[in-house]
Amino acid sequence: MSEYPDHLKYTKDHEWTRTESDGTIVCGITHHAQDALGEIVYLELPSAGRNLKKGETLGVVESIKAVSDIYSPITGKVVEAHSDLTNDPGRINQDPYKEGWLLRLEVTDKSTLEGLMDAKAYSDFVSKLK
Repeated sequence: MSEYPDHLKYTKDHEWTRTESDGTIVCGITHHAQDALGEIVYLELPSAGRNLKKGETLGVVESIKAVSDIYSPITGKVVEAHSDLTNDPGRINQDPYKEGWLLRLEVTDKSTLEGLMDAKAYSDFVSKLK
């Protein structure tokens, strides 16, 4: 698998999104983000029902190296938080795009989907950071 799967969209804050068949958006942090953080030891996520604005802090991830905010990639309502990860946050390191997903969101402002990057644009963005 590529570090940045083609079927996902990405933010400059290193979150990814995947649109599900029911229109909800699943999101998480990218391979680049988890790699930069190192071993993740703690995760805080919002409860279902919380409304988030694009760019708003939605939670916190803590690693052996640093504590970092996680930002909402879109404006939406939390439908589900991957609460199993709070007991085993290291799963984000092992599989950030499948088992390491963080939230499922209901889009409340479709315009906030605009501006998300495709895999190539995100890869180019990350390569300029190094």
